[in-house]
Amino acid sequence: MDSGTDSRPDTQGAGITVQRALELPGLRSGLPEIVAGADRLSRTVRWVHAGEVPNIASLLKGGELLLTTGYGLGTRPAEQRAFVRTLAERGIAALVVELGPRFSRLPAALVDTARAADLPLVQLHREVPFVAVTEEIHTEIVNGHYALLQRAEEVHRRCTEALLGGGGVPHVLGILAGFSGNPVFLETADGRLLYAAGEGPEGADPLQVWEGLRGPHKNAPPPAGSVLVDVPGGGPGTAGSVRARLVLLPVRSALAPVHRIAAERAAGILAVVLMQARQEEELAARGRGDFLTDLAEGRISAQDAPAQARVLGFKPGGSPLLPVVMRVGDPPSPAGGTARTGEAERGGGWAVLARAVSEELAAVGVPVLLGVRPVEGRVLVLLGLRSESERATVADRVAAALRAGVERAGMRRPGTSPPVVVVGMAGGWAAASAGLRHAAETAAAAQGLTDRPWHDARRLDIDLLLWRLRDHPDLAAFVDRAIGPLRDHDRRSKPPLLPTLETYLAHAGRKAETARELHLNRQTLYNRLARIGELLGTDLDDPQTVLALGLALRARRHVP
Repeated sequence: MDSGTDSRPDTQGAGITVQRALELPGLRSGLPEIVAGADRLSRTVRWVHAGEVPNIASLLKGGELLLTTGYGLGTRPAEQRAFVRTLAERGIAALVVELGPRFSRLPAALVDTARAADLPLVQLHREVPFVAVTEEIHTEIVNGHYALLQRAEEVHRRCTEALLGGGGVPHVLGILAGFSGNPVFLETADGRLLYAAGEGPEGADPLQVWEGLRGPHKNAPPPAGSVLVDVPGGGPGTAGSVRARLVLLPVRSALAPVHRIAAERAAGILAVVLMQARQEEELAARGRGDFLTDLAEGRISAQDAPAQARVLGFKPGGSPLLPVVMRVGDPPSPAGGTARTGEAERGGGWAVLARAVSEELAAVGVPVLLGVRPVEGRVLVLLGLRSESERATVADRVAAALRAGVERAGMRRPGTSPPVVVVGMAGGWAAASAGLRHAAETAAAAQGLTDRPWHDARRLDIDLLLWRLRDHPDLAAFVDRAIGPLRDHDRRSKPPLLPTLETYLAHAGRKAETARELHLNRQTLYNRLARIGELLGTDLDDPQTVLALGLALRARRHVP
């Protein structure tokens, strides 16, 4: 036999090769000799069939390894040639003929026709039990199927873990692209690109691949060998609907059945993720939010981020990037009435918010990438600045646009906390990653601070540190030691003294400014400060005391 042919099990195609079948003990014991198609032994054997009837080709579906003793081949050369041609046309993997009473050697017509049709033809010089051969090969095929399913299930597990770990749609697509070795795309049902992952030939970014193969021909069939899997829609009345479509293009290597199975598993996960996304604007905004979150969490490197951002329509060039995060918190539904975040999503609130904020940001005049993360109640924004010197000016406009969008979307009612906008530092893609993460954490820590158009993330590092310690019992003990007597006083007596102390420290101990802000005459302020010092048993002019009191006042928002 030709031992140079690859004989490994075809786990990519869920079968085994002809070469592998010949190497198994059953056929090997028959002393097989390849008389035609030696260069076609890598064909996949889908199943094994044994038969002795002339019209056996009509019983086959293709991909079979046919075992026969030759009684159905016919006695005349014309019959033998027709027999082989019909098998080749049916697409069987190989024909194996056992020599014996019918043939002591294969007829020339049979061999010549098999060679012309590129059909592997094997003669066995010793008798073998066809039942044992069939069982042995079928076991090998079933094991191959199982291995294939295991590989696809591993992709499913990794995708699930990615989502549970906070990753989004881009992360799932990245796993699928890495597994298939080809770029992966998520399109809308009408062929509009939503996300892309992976690389094209010679490291080309996926956007170039999509624009070259899919962009101009959205309604045309994809290239041969592509994998298309529908991501079903969800919700009442949407049975059979398609929310989006996964597309795997074989531009770097051929795609195998295992890649389709993995894509189907991934599509099931994506269907769950997208179930609540009833509008394409929300779907796209969530995807951008997933991308920005993955960037912030380090799941997308600074080297890969620009190409993925271009897929999402963000092309800032080489300008500095400004990260901004708005925390909406636990918003009411747009229809009125307080709702949990999930209920607001079902009401379409985040789609409305994304659209409203996008329209407001259009007037800012710089490149903008806007994404939403309903599960955390966040809006994430990345902007391209002309220079770092315009950071404050752009931050003012962006904060105003974000707040206006919240009002337009009806996601804040009177009496609820205003949204918190935090602005990070401008810089390159690496700085944007760290800046988004810092701003997102700081936005959570800034809940309950004095309302202002936007907060500088750098000025809230102490609040962020205290927020991270919020569950540590030592923080609560520290607050109680530092200002506990004042809290007890304010629960029982009036006027409250904590606001006086807070204003006094905010003005760095300047009594005249403190009195003006509190609308008090100086003597009243002096009396209150004296009372505070008495209750706390401390000197308000001592720098260490002032530092401790300032920290305690900032920390009290985070402890019971």
